[in-house]
Amino acid sequence: MGKKVLVTATNYSKYCSQAKILLESEGFEIIENEFGRPMTFDELKLRVPDIYAVVAGVDTWNEEVFRIAPKLKAIARFGVGVDNIDLNKAKDYGIKVTNAKGMNSNAVAELAVGLILGAVRNIPYLTGSLKKGNWDRFVGREIAGKSVGLLGFGSIAQGVAEKLQGFGVKIYAFDKYPNLEKAKDLNVTMTCIEEILKSCDIVSLHLPSFKETYHIMGREQFETMKDGAYFVNTARGALVDEKALYQALKSGKLAGASTDVFEEEPAKPSNPLFELDNMICTPHTAAETYETYTTVSMATAQGIIDVFKGRTPQNLLNG
Repeated sequence: MGKKVLVTATNYSKYCSQAKILLESEGFEIIENEFGRPMTFDELKLRVPDIYAVVAGVDTWNEEVFRIAPKLKAIARFGVGVDNIDLNKAKDYGIKVTNAKGMNSNAVAELAVGLILGAVRNIPYLTGSLKKGNWDRFVGREIAGKSVGLLGFGSIAQGVAEKLQGFGVKIYAFDKYPNLEKAKDLNVTMTCIEEILKSCDIVSLHLPSFKETYHIMGREQFETMKDGAYFVNTARGALVDEKALYQALKSGKLAGASTDVFEEEPAKPSNPLFELDNMICTPHTAAETYETYTTVSMATAQGIIDVFKGRTPQNLLNG
């Protein structure tokens, strides 16, 4: 049998057959996630001792796992965010880590725009209400003439800005390391977080998840936002204090919000946000498109092959 590759990203055989064939043609044996969700440590510890490489979802990969995975040499993140992977410890254990930077940006940007439109017109609520036999005449908002603030201005946020060009909005953005040339091309005004929160009608979150960005949107930030504003998060759940978001929506401070990510995933049915009619929720599905599965799966497969052939893989994060 060939070297075993554990795929913790879900739906691999269903949507990533080309990548699976590529790895198998190079002599690898594929072990797939059978749970349909991120794997727990107890589930990983039964599998990782014989694993040489991983196509990783959002499971936790840290020293506790590395210590019992002596053969592991490569982790190819099936996505962009690597807050679930300890890059420094991986390097200490001789494990190369890659990600799919930029490869799911369009899919996430498209969903972000969809979540904005869904929030201002309350589309999911109206759909559910109509299916129950009601005929609610909900009065929503138009985004034309509104100001949209992007917290973060990486490739996803830039995609959102590009897609919003035809909607007649004013776009503002904050980024610690701003791409001023791209901002100029997209007619985006760079500013600070505080100004975005105070002045924008719609705030869309696109920051990475680090220790310093944990709960960057909390009670104080939501209170700073305009009355009746909308909030969208397609980044990471850890960036938002869900209790503070709940209060901002429940009190009417915010008119609506949409999120694709949660502090705890999979989110529990008891999550208070699910009680709110002005809250749209999707299950961390922003990158779930056929196009993304094809592009990312081929890139992660090639990254693993490159590691074992002694080549530097694309998007190496801890070389």
